[in-house]
Amino acid sequence: MAQIFPKWVDKIPRYIAAAVLLAGLLVIGFFWYYGSPKYTDVGYRPKQPVSYSHKLHAGDLGMDCRYCHTRVEEAPLANVPSTQTCMNCHTLIGSDSDKLLAVRESWATGDPIQWVRIHKLPDYAYFDHSAHLKAGVGCESCHGNVAAMEVVEQKEPLSMSWCLDCHRNPGPHLRSQDELTKMNWTPPTNQSKIAQQLINEKQITPPLDCSGCHR
Repeated sequence: MAQIFPKWVDKIPRYIAAAVLLAGLLVIGFFWYYGSPKYTDVGYRPKQPVSYSHKLHAGDLGMDCRYCHTRVEEAPLANVPSTQTCMNCHTLIGSDSDKLLAVRESWATGDPIQWVRIHKLPDYAYFDHSAHLKAGVGCESCHGNVAAMEVVEQKEPLSMSWCLDCHRNPGPHLRSQDELTKMNWTPPTNQSKIAQQLINEKQITPPLDCSGCHR
């Protein structure tokens, strides 16, 4: 009996299976990249109520991060500076600048400036700034070279895998306490030796189990 369908028809199921597999891989790859913090969060820099330049203050003027973020070494959160902190200088400097109108209004009314938070972790993740600074992790490791930013933006994904990479190998990020807020920091040639010394002295053992960050 003559065949109704030509032989090449037998290959159609294989082609369909290959196409479905390829489509599945493309969909997974799309969401793996475009749905990851590396794509969705890195580069995030919202418009703030005050045009504050970290490049001017922390870079050109050399102001230490801890002048504004006063509790970063002793508290889990790096506090946003109050209007009082701004006015410590700006009662004398730029007191009539249009850029500081919102600051002066806040100062007069007592209503805090509604800064927009940039670096955010999910509510189910616990992060303690003070613990990291005491260990010797500099601000730049997580926030980038803020002193070079006219407008602050998120530089790292702050994802679980990104955090775990550092927890598994903290050495490259460890520095002395007097260099914590130094920007554009370059690890010395003997960084591994210095890091190991800090790890031994401070008994640094970053948690790798779930309860370390999820409490």
